[in-house]
Amino acid sequence: MTDVDKPLALAEREVIGKGLASLRAEGLAPAVIHNHGAESLHVVVPQGEFAKIYREAGKHHPLNLTVGQSKFLALVKDVQYNPVNRQMVHVVFQAIRAGEKVEAEIPIRLVGDIPAEKVGLIILRQLDTVEVEALPKDLPDEFTVDATKLIELHDKITVADITTPAGVTIVTEVDHPIATVSESRAQAAEEAEAEEAGAAEGEEGQTPEGAEGEAADQEAPKEKE
Repeated sequence: MTDVDKPLALAEREVIGKGLASLRAEGLAPAVIHNHGAESLHVVVPQGEFAKIYREAGKHHPLNLTVGQSKFLALVKDVQYNPVNRQMVHVVFQAIRAGEKVEAEIPIRLVGDIPAEKVGLIILRQLDTVEVEALPKDLPDEFTVDATKLIELHDKITVADITTPAGVTIVTEVDHPIATVSESRAQAAEEAEAEEAGAAEGEEGQTPEGAEGEAADQEAPKEKE
């Protein structure tokens, strides 16, 4: 397991624009540290080492960064990748202070066997993270939510079902759904076909409006003038 609390050494950079391609070829990714309203610091990140840390730290675990003699406590705010080769293109860090509350994205993990899946229903995940506010030391690595309550069609879990530790406030709206029980496409298609078939049978059994009257008029003998 990667030690996400171990200081990550970064180096200042002066290369910009076209020169960034050469950095990436060397296994480095351009990055920036936004520093409490002060001038941002442009740095380079070792892609391999940082990728391992980011997989565990995500955007919620404070990192210890060093740039020369300077030290920063920071959260990852954004990581951009090349959509073709998935190479790391750019990283954004936000410097934080240990004694000040910050906002961060905390992952949500569903735990427990889901009864709805055992009867062929599917679970739609509508939220993978929630935004929270807390001191850096209080930021949880994840939230776990009991998924065993997902039993029948339309059952759902919302942000309100998350239990938060002391010192942590969830910013995301409490009624936002996290997961909802839904039908599979095949089940929905079967129901749609059954409804269409029922409607068609009903139409065949109905006499068009006015048809009976017209038929009666045609069959009735004409009176002699």
